[in-house]
Amino acid sequence: MDDDLISKKELLEITGISYGQLYRWKRKSLIPEDWFIRKSSYTGQETFFPRDKIISRVDKIMNMKDELSLDELADVFSPNAGETSLSSIQLIARNIVSTVTLDLYVELQGQQEHFTFDNILCLYILEKLLQSGELSRDEGVLLVSTMEEHYGKLAGKSSELILIRKMGVSALFLTESADRLYFDNGVKWVIRLPLASSIEELKLRLSEGGSEG
Repeated sequence: MDDDLISKKELLEITGISYGQLYRWKRKSLIPEDWFIRKSSYTGQETFFPRDKIISRVDKIMNMKDELSLDELADVFSPNAGETSLSSIQLIARNIVSTVTLDLYVELQGQQEHFTFDNILCLYILEKLLQSGELSRDEGVLLVSTMEEHYGKLAGKSSELILIRKMGVSALFLTESADRLYFDNGVKWVIRLPLASSIEELKLRLSEGGSEG
């Protein structure tokens, strides 16, 4: 069996959750429908899951279910944008973004009275990648322009942000899937970031600060 998959039986055994919990979470959209993969086995049809994704998701649900309702968790895990709208002062005060990153964004996009969730997501990713050193300032400019121009076309979909370099020249783009992208040997993959993970992180950060609009 594919090492990237885990059977339903093994999942229940190693996580300690019940069959009922698993399918209740599915009904509540805490676990995506497309993670339930039906495959033939020697016993007939059996359900499998992407191993790393499902184990990580179950762990998050178990750790957060006492603090958030299942509906609130479903919103956290949803790839759809939240309803949040924050001012630059609120973004700084809640440690979503630093002044340096915000200044770069405003330099490129102009000052805004309030930032939408999509704007904040762009800022959050920019902050994270600049702070980690994975992204240069010039590449940050590419990120902002790419996110602001194209993210709306992929909102609500499973998408990834990709940064590649060749001979010191960077290219950054968004795609629904990077699994079938092929480059020559001179291309270096620098960043492959699933946007869903950043959306989850951001929604949790925003929920910790309470609802503001």
